Amino acid sequence: MGGAVSSGGISAAGGVGSGSGGVDSGTGGAAGSGGAPGSGGGSATGGAAATGGSGGSEPIVEPDLVTSAPNEYWQIGQLMPATGAAAVTVNDTQVLGEWRGFGGTFNEKGWEAMKALSAEERDQAMHLLFDRADGLAFTHGRIPIGSSDYALDRYSLNESDGDTDMSDFSIQRDTVDLIPYIHAALAIRPDLHFWASPWSPPTWMKNNGEFDRGNMIETDEMFEAHALYLARFVEEYEAEGIYIEAIHPQNEPGYLQDYPSCGWTPGGFTTYIRDFLGPFFAERLPDREVWVGTMSNPTADKAIVDAVMTDSGAAAFVSGIGVQWSQDQFVPGYISSYQKPVLQTEHRCGNFPNNQQTNIDHAPNDDAYARESWGYIAHYIRQGVSGYMAWNMVLDTTGRNLDIIRPWAQNALLAVDVNAGELIVTPTYYVFRHVAQYVDPGSSRVDVDGGDAVAWKNPDGDIVLVLYNDGGSPAPTNVSIGGSTYQVTIPGQGWATVNWQAP
Repeated sequence: MGGAVSSGGISAAGGVGSGSGGVDSGTGGAAGSGGAPGSGGGSATGGAAATGGSGGSEPIVEPDLVTSAPNEYWQIGQLMPATGAAAVTVNDTQVLGEWRGFGGTFNEKGWEAMKALSAEERDQAMHLLFDRADGLAFTHGRIPIGSSDYALDRYSLNESDGDTDMSDFSIQRDTVDLIPYIHAALAIRPDLHFWASPWSPPTWMKNNGEFDRGNMIETDEMFEAHALYLARFVEEYEAEGIYIEAIHPQNEPGYLQDYPSCGWTPGGFTTYIRDFLGPFFAERLPDREVWVGTMSNPTADKAIVDAVMTDSGAAAFVSGIGVQWSQDQFVPGYISSYQKPVLQTEHRCGNFPNNQQTNIDHAPNDDAYARESWGYIAHYIRQGVSGYMAWNMVLDTTGRNLDIIRPWAQNALLAVDVNAGELIVTPTYYVFRHVAQYVDPGSSRVDVDGGDAVAWKNPDGDIVLVLYNDGGSPAPTNVSIGGSTYQVTIPGQGWATVNWQAP
Protein backbone atom coordinates (compact mmCIF):
# COMPACT_ATOMS: atom_id res chain seq x y z
CA MET A 1 0.00 0.00 0.00
CA GLY A 2 1.01 3.62 -0.30
CA GLY A 3 2.55 4.53 3.02
CA ALA A 4 1.54 6.29 6.20
CA VAL A 5 1.65 9.83 7.49
CA SER A 6 4.12 10.39 10.27
CA SER A 7 4.75 13.58 12.18
CA GLY A 8 6.90 14.89 9.36
CA GLY A 9 4.76 14.19 6.30
CA ILE A 10 4.37 11.05 4.20
CA SER A 11 6.58 8.02 4.46
CA ALA A 12 7.25 4.98 2.29
CA ALA A 13 5.27 6.24 -0.69
CA GLY A 14 7.67 8.41 -2.59
CA GLY A 15 7.59 11.26 -0.17
CA VAL A 16 6.01 14.66 -0.28
CA GLY A 17 7.94 17.37 1.46
CA SER A 18 6.37 20.27 3.27
CA GLY A 19 8.70 23.07 2.29
CA SER A 20 7.45 24.04 -1.13
CA GLY A 21 4.48 26.25 -0.86
CA GLY A 22 4.08 28.64 2.02
CA VAL A 23 1.19 26.58 3.36
CA ASP A 24 0.56 26.92 7.05
CA SER A 25 0.94 23.56 8.75
CA GLY A 26 -1.54 24.45 11.45
CA THR A 27 -5.30 24.18 11.37
CA GLY A 28 -5.91 27.52 9.74
CA GLY A 29 -5.45 26.34 6.16
CA ALA A 30 -3.57 28.19 3.47
CA ALA A 31 -1.27 31.00 4.40
CA GLY A 32 -2.65 34.46 3.76
CA SER A 33 -6.29 35.36 3.34
CA GLY A 34 -6.77 36.09 -0.31
CA GLY A 35 -8.16 32.77 -1.50
CA ALA A 36 -6.39 30.36 -3.81
CA PRO A 37 -3.05 31.60 -5.09
CA GLY A 38 -2.76 32.54 -8.71
CA SER A 39 0.05 31.55 -11.01
CA GLY A 40 2.65 33.59 -12.72
CA GLY A 41 4.74 31.35 -14.92
CA GLY A 42 8.44 30.61 -14.69
CA SER A 43 11.25 29.11 -16.68
CA ALA A 44 10.60 26.32 -19.14
CA THR A 45 13.53 24.27 -17.95
CA GLY A 46 15.79 24.01 -14.96
CA GLY A 47 13.61 22.40 -12.33
CA ALA A 48 10.95 23.93 -10.14
CA ALA A 49 9.32 27.22 -11.04
CA ALA A 50 7.61 29.62 -8.66
CA THR A 51 4.04 30.65 -9.28
CA GLY A 52 2.71 33.84 -7.81
CA GLY A 53 0.61 33.90 -4.66
CA SER A 54 -2.19 36.21 -3.62
CA GLY A 55 -3.57 37.58 -0.41
CA GLY A 56 -0.11 37.75 1.14
CA SER A 57 0.76 34.08 0.63
CA GLU A 58 4.24 33.07 -0.42
CA PRO A 59 4.79 31.83 -3.99
CA ILE A 60 4.12 28.18 -4.68
CA VAL A 61 7.14 26.35 -6.06
CA GLU A 62 6.12 23.85 -8.74
CA PRO A 63 8.42 21.16 -10.16
CA ASP A 64 8.49 20.73 -13.92
CA LEU A 65 8.60 16.93 -13.75
CA VAL A 66 7.15 14.37 -11.33
CA THR A 67 7.15 10.58 -11.74
CA SER A 68 5.54 7.69 -9.88
CA ALA A 69 5.82 3.91 -9.93
CA PRO A 70 5.02 1.13 -7.46
CA ASN A 71 6.83 1.90 -4.18
CA GLU A 72 8.34 5.05 -5.72
CA TYR A 73 5.49 7.50 -5.72
CA TRP A 74 5.87 11.25 -6.34
CA GLN A 75 9.51 11.55 -7.29
CA ILE A 76 10.52 15.11 -8.21
CA GLY A 77 12.63 15.34 -11.37
CA GLN A 78 13.83 17.90 -13.87
CA LEU A 79 13.06 18.34 -17.55
CA MET A 80 16.08 17.71 -19.77
CA PRO A 81 16.29 19.07 -23.34
CA ALA A 82 16.54 16.41 -26.04
CA THR A 83 17.15 16.12 -29.77
CA GLY A 84 15.50 13.84 -32.26
CA ALA A 85 11.93 13.05 -33.16
CA ALA A 86 9.24 13.28 -30.49
CA ALA A 87 7.17 10.21 -29.68
CA VAL A 88 4.59 12.37 -27.90
CA THR A 89 3.55 15.85 -29.09
CA VAL A 90 1.28 18.28 -27.29
CA ASN A 91 -0.70 20.35 -29.78
CA ASP A 92 -1.64 23.15 -27.41
CA THR A 93 -3.33 25.25 -30.11
CA GLN A 94 -5.83 22.43 -30.70
CA VAL A 95 -8.23 23.02 -27.84
CA LEU A 96 -10.60 20.11 -27.13
CA GLY A 97 -12.81 21.75 -24.52
CA GLU A 98 -13.00 23.71 -21.30
CA TRP A 99 -11.90 22.12 -18.05
CA ARG A 100 -13.75 22.87 -14.83
CA GLY A 101 -11.59 20.85 -12.48
CA PHE A 102 -11.10 17.76 -10.36
CA GLY A 103 -12.81 17.01 -7.07
CA GLY A 104 -14.15 14.43 -4.66
CA THR A 105 -17.15 13.49 -2.56
CA PHE A 106 -17.78 14.34 1.08
CA ASN A 107 -19.35 11.47 3.03
CA GLU A 108 -19.95 10.95 6.74
CA LYS A 109 -17.83 7.81 6.87
CA GLY A 110 -14.79 9.76 5.71
CA TRP A 111 -14.96 12.23 8.57
CA GLU A 112 -15.79 9.47 11.05
CA ALA A 113 -12.64 7.60 9.98
CA MET A 114 -10.51 10.73 10.39
CA LYS A 115 -11.68 11.10 13.99
CA ALA A 116 -9.29 8.24 14.77
CA LEU A 117 -6.38 10.48 13.76
CA SER A 118 -4.70 13.17 15.78
CA ALA A 119 -5.78 16.73 14.97
CA GLU A 120 -2.41 17.26 13.26
CA GLU A 121 -2.77 14.18 11.07
CA ARG A 122 -6.37 15.03 10.23
CA ASP A 123 -5.20 18.46 9.11
CA GLN A 124 -2.48 16.78 7.06
CA ALA A 125 -5.08 14.60 5.36
CA MET A 126 -7.11 17.64 4.36
CA HIS A 127 -4.00 19.36 3.01
CA LEU A 128 -3.20 16.24 0.97
CA LEU A 129 -6.58 16.63 -0.71
CA PHE A 130 -6.98 20.38 -1.18
CA ASP A 131 -3.61 22.11 -0.83
CA ARG A 132 -2.30 23.64 -4.08
CA ALA A 133 1.33 23.32 -3.03
CA ASP A 134 1.43 19.89 -1.41
CA GLY A 135 -1.80 18.15 -2.36
CA LEU A 136 -4.32 17.27 -5.01
CA ALA A 137 -5.50 20.90 -5.25
CA PHE A 138 -9.08 19.71 -5.71
CA THR A 139 -11.38 22.49 -6.90
CA HIS A 140 -14.78 20.78 -6.62
CA GLY A 141 -16.76 18.93 -3.97
CA ARG A 142 -19.86 16.75 -4.18
CA ILE A 143 -22.23 16.74 -1.19
CA PRO A 144 -24.98 14.16 -0.55
CA ILE A 145 -28.48 15.46 0.26
CA GLY A 146 -29.47 13.10 3.06
CA SER A 147 -27.72 9.77 3.31
CA SER A 148 -25.54 8.31 0.61
CA ASP A 149 -24.43 4.70 0.87
CA TYR A 150 -21.42 6.03 2.81
CA ALA A 151 -23.42 7.78 5.51
CA LEU A 152 -23.15 6.30 8.99
CA ASP A 153 -26.77 5.18 8.68
CA ARG A 154 -29.87 5.93 6.61
CA TYR A 155 -31.53 9.32 6.98
CA SER A 156 -33.15 12.20 5.12
CA LEU A 157 -33.51 15.85 6.04
CA ASN A 158 -37.26 15.57 6.65
CA GLU A 159 -38.87 12.31 7.72
CA SER A 160 -42.14 13.93 8.85
CA ASP A 161 -44.67 12.07 6.74
CA GLY A 162 -46.58 14.36 4.38
CA ASP A 163 -44.74 17.53 5.40
CA THR A 164 -44.90 18.98 1.91
CA ASP A 165 -44.25 22.56 3.09
CA MET A 166 -40.99 21.40 4.75
CA SER A 167 -41.87 22.74 8.21
CA ASP A 168 -39.66 20.08 9.81
CA PHE A 169 -36.78 20.28 7.33
CA SER A 170 -33.45 20.29 9.16
CA ILE A 171 -29.74 19.88 8.41
CA GLN A 172 -28.91 19.41 12.10
CA ARG A 173 -27.70 15.86 11.40
CA ASP A 174 -25.22 17.18 8.83
CA THR A 175 -23.60 19.51 11.36
CA VAL A 176 -22.07 16.50 13.13
CA ASP A 177 -20.02 14.66 10.50
CA LEU A 178 -20.59 16.28 7.11
CA ILE A 179 -20.44 20.05 7.47
CA PRO A 180 -17.26 19.93 9.64
CA TYR A 181 -15.61 17.88 6.87
CA ILE A 182 -16.57 20.51 4.30
CA HIS A 183 -15.47 23.40 6.52
CA ALA A 184 -12.08 21.72 6.98
CA ALA A 185 -11.69 21.70 3.21
CA LEU A 186 -12.77 25.34 2.90
CA ALA A 187 -10.15 26.34 5.46
CA ILE A 188 -7.53 25.17 2.96
CA ARG A 189 -9.28 25.96 -0.32
CA PRO A 190 -11.80 28.79 0.23
CA ASP A 191 -12.71 28.92 -3.49
CA LEU A 192 -14.09 25.38 -3.66
CA HIS A 193 -17.06 24.77 -5.98
CA PHE A 194 -19.84 22.60 -4.55
CA TRP A 195 -22.68 20.64 -6.10
CA ALA A 196 -25.09 18.22 -4.47
CA SER A 197 -27.38 15.26 -5.14
CA PRO A 198 -29.71 12.99 -3.14
CA TRP A 199 -29.42 9.21 -3.11
CA SER A 200 -32.97 8.93 -1.76
CA PRO A 201 -35.62 11.56 -1.09
CA PRO A 202 -37.56 11.39 2.18
CA THR A 203 -39.17 7.97 2.42
CA TRP A 204 -42.71 9.36 2.27
CA MET A 205 -42.00 10.58 -1.28
CA LYS A 206 -41.40 6.96 -2.44
CA ASN A 207 -43.82 4.19 -3.30
CA ASN A 208 -42.23 1.70 -0.89
CA GLY A 209 -41.76 4.07 2.07
CA GLU A 210 -38.13 2.94 2.49
CA PHE A 211 -34.71 4.45 1.93
CA ASP A 212 -33.52 1.49 -0.14
CA ARG A 213 -34.96 0.72 -3.54
CA GLY A 214 -38.44 2.03 -4.36
CA ASN A 215 -39.50 4.66 -6.87
CA MET A 216 -40.36 8.34 -6.69
CA ILE A 217 -44.10 9.02 -6.38
CA GLU A 218 -44.42 11.07 -9.54
CA THR A 219 -47.32 13.36 -8.68
CA ASP A 220 -47.55 17.14 -8.74
CA GLU A 221 -47.72 17.25 -4.94
CA MET A 222 -44.55 15.21 -4.51
CA PHE A 223 -42.72 17.08 -7.26
CA GLU A 224 -43.50 20.40 -5.54
CA ALA A 225 -42.36 19.03 -2.18
CA HIS A 226 -39.18 17.58 -3.67
CA ALA A 227 -38.25 20.87 -5.35
CA LEU A 228 -38.77 22.70 -2.05
CA TYR A 229 -36.70 20.04 -0.26
CA LEU A 230 -33.76 20.70 -2.59
CA ALA A 231 -34.14 24.46 -2.33
CA ARG A 232 -34.16 24.33 1.46
CA PHE A 233 -30.98 22.28 1.36
CA VAL A 234 -29.24 24.90 -0.77
CA GLU A 235 -30.45 27.72 1.49
CA GLU A 236 -29.58 26.04 4.77
CA TYR A 237 -26.11 25.12 3.56
CA GLU A 238 -25.52 28.69 2.43
CA ALA A 239 -26.36 29.78 5.98
CA GLU A 240 -23.52 27.49 7.09
CA GLY A 241 -21.11 29.22 4.71
CA ILE A 242 -21.30 26.54 2.01
CA TYR A 243 -22.47 27.79 -1.38
CA ILE A 244 -24.05 25.03 -3.48
CA GLU A 245 -23.72 25.99 -7.12
CA ALA A 246 -25.65 23.15 -8.76
CA ILE A 247 -28.17 20.43 -7.99
CA HIS A 248 -28.35 17.00 -9.65
CA PRO A 249 -31.86 15.76 -8.71
CA GLN A 250 -31.09 12.04 -8.24
CA ASN A 251 -28.09 9.77 -7.93
CA GLU A 252 -28.39 6.90 -10.43
CA PRO A 253 -32.18 6.97 -10.99
CA GLY A 254 -31.96 3.84 -13.13
CA TYR A 255 -30.63 1.60 -10.35
CA LEU A 256 -32.56 0.34 -7.31
CA GLN A 257 -30.00 -0.64 -4.68
CA ASP A 258 -29.89 -2.14 -1.19
CA TYR A 259 -28.72 1.21 0.11
CA PRO A 260 -30.38 4.64 -0.26
CA SER A 261 -31.61 4.87 -3.85
CA CYS A 262 -34.67 5.84 -5.85
CA GLY A 263 -35.99 5.10 -9.31
CA TRP A 264 -37.45 7.69 -11.69
CA THR A 265 -39.10 7.32 -15.08
CA PRO A 266 -37.90 9.35 -18.08
CA GLY A 267 -41.26 11.08 -18.29
CA GLY A 268 -41.35 11.85 -14.58
CA PHE A 269 -37.82 13.26 -14.56
CA THR A 270 -38.64 15.44 -17.56
CA THR A 271 -41.89 16.75 -16.08
CA TYR A 272 -40.19 17.42 -12.76
CA ILE A 273 -37.44 19.56 -14.28
CA ARG A 274 -39.68 21.30 -16.83
CA ASP A 275 -42.67 22.13 -14.65
CA PHE A 276 -41.38 22.10 -11.08
CA LEU A 277 -37.67 22.16 -10.23
CA GLY A 278 -36.58 24.35 -13.13
CA PRO A 279 -39.18 27.11 -12.73
CA PHE A 280 -38.98 26.97 -8.92
CA PHE A 281 -35.21 27.42 -8.85
CA ALA A 282 -35.39 30.09 -11.57
CA GLU A 283 -37.64 32.13 -9.28
CA ARG A 284 -36.30 31.30 -5.82
CA LEU A 285 -32.61 30.55 -6.50
CA PRO A 286 -31.92 32.05 -9.92
CA ASP A 287 -28.13 31.94 -9.52
CA ARG A 288 -28.06 28.13 -8.99
CA GLU A 289 -27.88 25.49 -11.68
CA VAL A 290 -29.92 22.38 -12.39
CA TRP A 291 -28.08 19.47 -14.02
CA VAL A 292 -29.39 16.20 -15.40
CA GLY A 293 -27.52 13.90 -13.06
CA THR A 294 -26.15 11.73 -11.83
CA MET A 295 -26.65 9.17 -14.58
CA SER A 296 -25.14 5.68 -14.61
CA ASN A 297 -27.39 2.92 -15.99
CA PRO A 298 -26.58 2.57 -19.71
CA THR A 299 -30.21 1.98 -20.68
CA ALA A 300 -32.57 3.49 -18.10
CA ASP A 301 -30.46 6.57 -17.38
CA LYS A 302 -29.66 7.12 -21.04
CA ALA A 303 -33.40 7.23 -21.65
CA ILE A 304 -33.79 9.87 -18.93
CA VAL A 305 -31.07 12.10 -20.38
CA ASP A 306 -32.55 11.89 -23.86
CA ALA A 307 -36.09 12.51 -22.62
CA VAL A 308 -35.09 15.64 -20.70
CA MET A 309 -32.77 17.06 -23.31
CA THR A 310 -35.14 16.54 -26.26
CA ASP A 311 -37.91 18.34 -24.40
CA SER A 312 -37.28 22.00 -25.15
CA GLY A 313 -39.12 23.16 -22.05
CA ALA A 314 -37.09 20.97 -19.70
CA ALA A 315 -33.79 21.47 -21.52
CA ALA A 316 -34.11 25.24 -21.15
CA PHE A 317 -33.52 24.85 -17.41
CA VAL A 318 -30.55 22.47 -17.72
CA SER A 319 -26.97 23.71 -17.31
CA GLY A 320 -25.17 20.40 -17.82
CA ILE A 321 -25.25 16.61 -17.68
CA GLY A 322 -23.72 14.53 -14.89
CA VAL A 323 -22.55 11.01 -15.76
CA GLN A 324 -20.67 8.17 -14.10
CA TRP A 325 -19.71 4.54 -14.53
CA SER A 326 -21.29 3.02 -17.68
CA GLN A 327 -22.35 6.35 -19.20
CA ASP A 328 -18.85 6.89 -20.63
CA GLN A 329 -19.89 5.63 -24.07
CA PHE A 330 -22.51 8.36 -24.42
CA VAL A 331 -20.40 11.40 -23.52
CA PRO A 332 -19.39 12.44 -27.07
CA GLY A 333 -22.99 12.10 -28.24
CA TYR A 334 -24.37 14.12 -25.33
CA ILE A 335 -21.90 16.92 -26.06
CA SER A 336 -22.55 17.03 -29.80
CA SER A 337 -26.33 16.58 -29.58
CA TYR A 338 -27.17 18.75 -26.58
CA GLN A 339 -24.36 21.32 -26.51
CA LYS A 340 -24.01 21.16 -22.73
CA PRO A 341 -20.96 20.45 -20.56
CA VAL A 342 -20.71 16.89 -19.23
CA LEU A 343 -19.23 16.23 -15.79
CA GLN A 344 -17.91 12.82 -14.72
CA THR A 345 -19.50 12.59 -11.28
CA GLU A 346 -18.17 9.43 -9.59
CA HIS A 347 -14.91 7.54 -10.11
CA ARG A 348 -15.25 3.76 -10.14
CA CYS A 349 -14.25 2.40 -6.75
CA GLY A 350 -12.93 -1.01 -7.84
CA ASN A 351 -12.97 -4.35 -5.96
CA PHE A 352 -16.31 -5.05 -7.60
CA PRO A 353 -18.72 -7.40 -5.77
CA ASN A 354 -19.46 -9.45 -8.89
CA ASN A 355 -15.78 -10.46 -9.10
CA GLN A 356 -14.96 -13.83 -7.57
CA GLN A 357 -11.70 -12.39 -6.27
CA THR A 358 -13.45 -9.59 -4.38
CA ASN A 359 -12.17 -9.07 -0.87
CA ILE A 360 -15.20 -8.26 1.30
CA ASP A 361 -13.14 -7.76 4.48
CA HIS A 362 -11.10 -4.74 3.42
CA ALA A 363 -10.51 -2.51 0.44
CA PRO A 364 -7.33 -3.44 -1.48
CA ASN A 365 -6.17 0.15 -2.14
CA ASP A 366 -3.24 -1.34 -4.07
CA ASP A 367 -1.08 -0.63 -7.10
CA ALA A 368 -3.38 -2.67 -9.33
CA TYR A 369 -6.27 -0.36 -8.49
CA ALA A 370 -4.07 2.66 -9.20
CA ARG A 371 -3.43 1.39 -12.72
CA GLU A 372 -7.12 0.53 -13.12
CA SER A 373 -8.00 4.06 -11.98
CA TRP A 374 -5.76 5.64 -14.60
CA GLY A 375 -7.71 3.81 -17.27
CA TYR A 376 -11.03 5.23 -16.01
CA ILE A 377 -9.70 8.77 -15.64
CA ALA A 378 -7.89 8.97 -18.98
CA HIS A 379 -10.79 7.37 -20.84
CA TYR A 380 -13.44 9.73 -19.51
CA ILE A 381 -11.20 12.74 -20.19
CA ARG A 382 -10.67 11.62 -23.77
CA GLN A 383 -14.42 11.15 -24.16
CA GLY A 384 -14.76 14.88 -23.58
CA VAL A 385 -15.93 15.49 -19.99
CA SER A 386 -15.20 18.91 -18.55
CA GLY A 387 -14.43 17.71 -15.03
CA TYR A 388 -13.73 14.55 -13.05
CA MET A 389 -14.88 13.63 -9.54
CA ALA A 390 -13.36 11.08 -7.21
CA TRP A 391 -15.76 9.01 -5.10
CA ASN A 392 -14.77 8.67 -1.41
CA MET A 393 -11.76 10.83 -0.66
CA VAL A 394 -11.25 9.16 2.73
CA LEU A 395 -12.45 5.86 4.23
CA ASP A 396 -11.34 3.43 6.88
CA THR A 397 -9.29 0.47 5.66
CA THR A 398 -12.39 -1.74 5.55
CA GLY A 399 -14.24 0.51 3.09
CA ARG A 400 -17.70 -1.04 3.52
CA ASN A 401 -20.90 0.85 2.76
CA LEU A 402 -24.47 0.47 4.08
CA ASP A 403 -25.30 -2.44 1.77
CA ILE A 404 -25.35 -5.71 3.75
CA ILE A 405 -26.95 -7.71 0.91
CA ARG A 406 -24.00 -7.28 -1.46
CA PRO A 407 -20.83 -6.66 0.62
CA TRP A 408 -18.53 -4.23 -1.14
CA ALA A 409 -15.27 -2.99 0.35
CA GLN A 410 -14.53 0.11 -1.71
CA ASN A 411 -11.24 1.87 -2.30
CA ALA A 412 -10.54 5.51 -1.45
CA LEU A 413 -7.78 8.06 -2.04
CA LEU A 414 -6.76 8.11 1.62
CA ALA A 415 -7.39 5.28 4.08
CA VAL A 416 -7.39 5.36 7.87
CA ASP A 417 -6.38 2.43 10.02
CA VAL A 418 -8.71 3.38 12.87
CA ASN A 419 -7.17 0.88 15.29
CA ALA A 420 -3.65 2.18 14.81
CA GLY A 421 -4.71 5.80 14.29
CA GLU A 422 -2.70 5.84 11.07
CA LEU A 423 -3.31 7.68 7.81
CA ILE A 424 -2.45 5.70 4.67
CA VAL A 425 -1.83 7.42 1.37
CA THR A 426 -2.94 4.99 -1.32
CA PRO A 427 -1.32 4.55 -4.75
CA THR A 428 -4.50 5.84 -6.39
CA TYR A 429 -4.10 9.11 -4.50
CA TYR A 430 -0.96 9.72 -6.52
CA VAL A 431 -2.67 8.91 -9.80
CA PHE A 432 -5.19 11.65 -9.06
CA ARG A 433 -2.38 13.96 -8.00
CA HIS A 434 -0.55 13.42 -11.28
CA VAL A 435 -3.56 14.69 -13.22
CA ALA A 436 -5.02 17.21 -10.78
CA GLN A 437 -2.43 19.24 -8.91
CA TYR A 438 -1.04 21.48 -11.64
CA VAL A 439 -4.18 21.90 -13.76
CA ASP A 440 -5.53 25.32 -12.83
CA PRO A 441 -9.12 26.60 -12.89
CA GLY A 442 -10.00 27.96 -16.29
CA SER A 443 -7.69 25.59 -18.16
CA SER A 444 -8.49 23.81 -21.42
CA ARG A 445 -7.94 20.26 -22.56
CA VAL A 446 -5.57 20.14 -25.52
CA ASP A 447 -4.67 17.53 -28.08
CA VAL A 448 -1.88 14.98 -27.62
CA ASP A 449 -0.40 12.82 -30.38
CA GLY A 450 1.27 9.56 -29.31
CA GLY A 451 1.50 7.62 -26.08
CA ASP A 452 -1.03 7.01 -23.34
CA ALA A 453 -1.38 10.65 -22.36
CA VAL A 454 -3.68 13.57 -21.61
CA ALA A 455 -2.86 17.28 -21.51
CA TRP A 456 -4.16 20.69 -20.47
CA LYS A 457 -3.19 24.31 -21.07
CA ASN A 458 -3.57 26.64 -18.10
CA PRO A 459 -4.80 30.23 -18.45
CA ASP A 460 -1.25 31.55 -17.94
CA GLY A 461 0.08 29.42 -20.80
CA ASP A 462 1.60 26.64 -18.70
CA ILE A 463 1.03 23.14 -20.13
CA VAL A 464 0.43 19.99 -18.10
CA LEU A 465 1.11 16.64 -19.80
CA VAL A 466 0.47 13.34 -18.01
CA LEU A 467 1.95 10.14 -19.46
CA TYR A 468 1.50 6.49 -18.48
CA ASN A 469 3.74 3.52 -19.25
CA ASP A 470 2.05 0.11 -18.91
CA GLY A 471 5.26 -1.75 -19.65
CA GLY A 472 7.42 -3.35 -17.01
CA SER A 473 10.56 -1.30 -17.76
CA PRO A 474 11.26 2.44 -17.75
CA ALA A 475 10.53 4.09 -21.10
CA PRO A 476 12.76 7.02 -22.16
CA THR A 477 10.41 9.13 -24.27
CA ASN A 478 10.97 12.29 -26.28
CA VAL A 479 8.10 14.73 -25.82
CA SER A 480 7.41 17.93 -27.72
CA ILE A 481 5.76 20.57 -25.56
CA GLY A 482 5.70 24.34 -25.78
CA GLY A 483 7.81 24.32 -28.92
CA SER A 484 10.70 22.41 -27.34
CA THR A 485 11.66 18.75 -27.05
CA TYR A 486 12.57 17.00 -23.82
CA GLN A 487 13.40 13.46 -22.81
CA VAL A 488 11.16 12.07 -20.09
CA THR A 489 11.71 8.62 -18.60
CA ILE A 490 8.34 7.16 -17.67
CA PRO A 491 8.75 4.46 -15.00
CA GLY A 492 7.52 0.95 -15.67
CA GLN A 493 3.82 0.68 -14.77
CA GLY A 494 4.06 4.30 -13.78
CA TRP A 495 3.34 7.92 -14.59
CA ALA A 496 5.15 11.10 -15.48
CA THR A 497 3.67 14.59 -15.23
CA VAL A 498 5.40 17.28 -17.25
CA ASN A 499 4.48 20.66 -15.75
CA TRP A 500 5.89 22.93 -18.47
CA GLN A 501 6.12 26.54 -17.37
CA ALA A 502 5.46 29.21 -19.98
CA PRO A 503 8.34 31.73 -20.37
